[in-house]
Amino acid sequence: MQKTELKKEADTIMEKMFEAGAHYGYSKTRRHPSVSPFIYATKNKADIINLEKTSGMLNEAVEFVKNLGVSSKIVLFVGTKPEAKVVIKDLAEMINMPYVVERWIGGTLSNFTEIKKRITELENYRKDSVGGGLDKYTKKERVVMAKKMEKLTRYYSGLVGLKKIPDALFVVDARSEHIATTEAKRSGVPVIALLNSDSNIKGIDYPIVANDTAIPSIKFFAKAIGNAYKEGQNAVLEKKS
Repeated sequence: MQKTELKKEADTIMEKMFEAGAHYGYSKTRRHPSVSPFIYATKNKADIINLEKTSGMLNEAVEFVKNLGVSSKIVLFVGTKPEAKVVIKDLAEMINMPYVVERWIGGTLSNFTEIKKRITELENYRKDSVGGGLDKYTKKERVVMAKKMEKLTRYYSGLVGLKKIPDALFVVDARSEHIATTEAKRSGVPVIALLNSDSNIKGIDYPIVANDTAIPSIKFFAKAIGNAYKEGQNAVLEKKS
C-alpha cells in the first residue's frame, strides 16, 4: 500500500473515531497523569483526546490481535458497565470467544481451577437438562438446583467452553475493570484496553485512549478488535485453501 493510500486510510479511521465521539475525555480534574501525553486540548474544562495518537495505539492493538487470530488464541472479552454489555456479548459470540458482561468474579484468572469447576458444573447441568439426567432428582431437589444454576448462568454462561486461562483480555474501561486487569498482569495475560482520560495506562500492554462510555465509541473499537481477530483467522484459511 502506497503512502498516499495509507494516509487516506488513517484519515478515514480518524473521521470515524471522531463521528463516534471517541475524542471526548472526562473533565481535566479527573485526568490521570499517565494519560496527559494523549490529550490534545482542554475545552470547557473537559479533555479532548488526540485521535492521531489513538489511531496509532489502535493499530498496535489490531496487529497484536491479528496474530492471536492467526494462532487461534483465546481472547476473553470483558465489559461489565451498562454501555458495554450488549456490544461485548454480541462481539464475543460473533467470533466464538468467551466473555464477562456481569460482575467480574475474583479469581477468574488467578484461581482458574476453582472457576473451571463452576463452569463444568454449569455445563453438566445443561447437558442433563437436555438429556433427561435430572429425572433422578426429586422435584424439590430440581428446584434447588435450578436456583443455583440461575446464578451460575448469570456469571459464568459467557465462560462456558473455556478450558484454560485465556491468552489475552480485551477490556472496556480499565479503571472499572481494574480487578480483571490486575489479575491478568499477575497471571501473565496481555491486556488490550479501551480506556478514557481517568485511567492509568501503566501496566496495560495495549492501551487505546478514547471515550469508553459512549456506545458508538465502544462499538467502533470493539468491532476493530473483532475484525482484526477474524482477519487473522481468515489469513490462515486462505493459506490452506
